[in-house]
Amino acid sequence: MWHDTWEVRDGPADPEAWLEAAYYDQSVVTQIDTAHADHAVSGDQATGRPTSSATLPSLLVQMYRHAMITDDMDILDVGTGSGYGAALLSARLSDAHVVSIDVDEYLTKIAAERLDKISFRPDVRAVDATGPLPGTYDRIIATVAVRPIPASWLAALRPDGRLVTTISGTNLILTADKTPDGGATGRTEWDRAGFMDARTGSSCRHVMPDRFTAIREADGDHVASSQLPVINVNQAWDLYSTFGIMVPDVVHHYEEDPDGTRTAWILHPDGSWARATAKGNKSPVIHQAGPQRLWDTLDDLRSQWLCDGSLPAYGAKARITPDGTVHLSRGRWQATITN
Repeated sequence: MWHDTWEVRDGPADPEAWLEAAYYDQSVVTQIDTAHADHAVSGDQATGRPTSSATLPSLLVQMYRHAMITDDMDILDVGTGSGYGAALLSARLSDAHVVSIDVDEYLTKIAAERLDKISFRPDVRAVDATGPLPGTYDRIIATVAVRPIPASWLAALRPDGRLVTTISGTNLILTADKTPDGGATGRTEWDRAGFMDARTGSSCRHVMPDRFTAIREADGDHVASSQLPVINVNQAWDLYSTFGIMVPDVVHHYEEDPDGTRTAWILHPDGSWARATAKGNKSPVIHQAGPQRLWDTLDDLRSQWLCDGSLPAYGAKARITPDGTVHLSRGRWQATITN
């Protein structure tokens, strides 16, 4: 949904459901834009996008496995959120080896208080993760997405250190080891993860809802049909990630009506947009406008996918220069992720 509506769940009012939510393997949203659940009352609703959560446990463990953590390592946990990740790392290494940062001062304050109640006292700080970092580390593990890699992460990574993060606009997990030139080399992993984008302030980047309203049923400058059916790009991870590398900052939206009519939209900040509509798997009508033909680019990728049996974003080699630019390659395919 473009305007997600969220309703607060009162945990203490139903302890069994609260306990089940805490231990169930799913993410629990704790903040919408700047509205934190701690400040809500029963019946409150918030409209917007999530800006903080308690990440599902299996995903955190997955990221920690990629980090290859061993005893006595110093870890930077980027994206404190609820403090759950800092708790797991403190239990694994002792809190003296854990620094946890988040741009949101309230999140770091309340997380530190809750961690203290269970006798964990890592160094929790309100820090903009895209700027200078406090100290140096053997591992930097981010549960926020970035694009490109902040240069400060590479500067704070010790020799032979490793960073694990995700790339904004994709489901790619990037692992990379520090190189003597101040950069890093690694790969995009074959498994997938999705995190909220790193913030540099209290609010999040919204998804152009006003523009969506304006073009929801508009006639495009270019109208054609496609041999490929309408697709929900957000659920087609290979396609979503490869397209997200090629066309940064796009936003996807998909709806399916009760009669089987499927509609997908793509928007880009430069004013480009595309809409594809069809009933079921029939040939869709494509409306497009703006400087880019977004659906044409998408269909080119889908044709490559059909011909090759895969897309190249996963399992790609990664070379990161000291300024944070990411160079990806797999076979003959190459891509660069930069500002």
